[in-house]
Amino acid sequence: MKIVDRAGFVWATLEWDGPRLRSLEVPGARVDGAIVDDPLLGPAHAITSGDSSTTMTAIEWSRPTRIPTLAAPARLAPGSGGAIMNVIATLARDAGVAALRYAGRYPTAALFRTLLRSFHTTSTEDEFTSRLKLAGSPKEIPVDFTPAPFERLGNPHGYVELRADPASGARRIERAVVDRVSYERDGSPARLVDAARETDDATALETGDATRVRAELWFGDAPYAQVATFDADGALVDGPHPLPRCTSSVIGQPFPAPLVEALAELVADAVPAPLREDARQYLAARTIRWADLGARTAAIGPDGVVVHAVLWERIAPFGYPRLAMALAEALGPIVTTSLVAAIASDVALMSPAR
Repeated sequence: MKIVDRAGFVWATLEWDGPRLRSLEVPGARVDGAIVDDPLLGPAHAITSGDSSTTMTAIEWSRPTRIPTLAAPARLAPGSGGAIMNVIATLARDAGVAALRYAGRYPTAALFRTLLRSFHTTSTEDEFTSRLKLAGSPKEIPVDFTPAPFERLGNPHGYVELRADPASGARRIERAVVDRVSYERDGSPARLVDAARETDDATALETGDATRVRAELWFGDAPYAQVATFDADGALVDGPHPLPRCTSSVIGQPFPAPLVEALAELVADAVPAPLREDARQYLAARTIRWADLGARTAAIGPDGVVVHAVLWERIAPFGYPRLAMALAEALGPIVTTSLVAAIASDVALMSPAR
């Protein structure tokens, strides 16, 4: 069984042994249908991704009713985790499953946003992430996710994801990946924008922009660069264009200690409650520097934490309080991801052998 798009790209290959899944392959990863005993997850499936490997909780592939936990999502090739979730949503929809639930310790914002690509829910991100727990047996979170898989359409520079708008029923582009950068509606800094919003009606009709969607970078709530344009059916019609270089004079400079301490407090307030003290200590103990990060606002590397210098250029003129809030918004997700990965690793090491 294969999932193939209109352009001929193969996005999933499933091999079955009767009702049992033998294997699932998506770009960048392979899931083994055999069930193994994992020290962290219990019954699980092994996943290989390039030279890395991890596990996910075992599910009933012929009729999925649970959203699996990935032991180490960071070990997967970019995009492969979302592709696996979309296959699960497709199988659940085809089997008539009305809704799936997550039963794991780590309902992070990153997981919630990944699930929104393949499922609909009436829950909020805060409701989902408030159930994060650091220890103890995982419990099912009472949040329903209705299967709504996307259609993926490939092109030489990446792909787009199309899905019916739950409000209007009309199909639209909800996400685009261009040269490994993910652009989403209301995303930050990589964002999808309806071209018609930026063009008057007459010009939009004349140029064909009325139904086109642009992949853009936004910093300081203003456009920074137009990268690519897609038509309503998902075809790439312009770009991609190179990302502009940031030449700010602050690149390479470290943040002063008082600013790092203030950011540690702000980030602690922005992460799930069980992680607040760890987040404060984690950030306060690290060097933070300005850098040119292309399409990312912040990143964690071997030499510490780096933040895109364009935030200084775009937001500092409006005052330090606004800059501090923007920095905390950029740092919160990467700190959460790093802490959850470290905690999951520690839990696996401390778990008794099964």
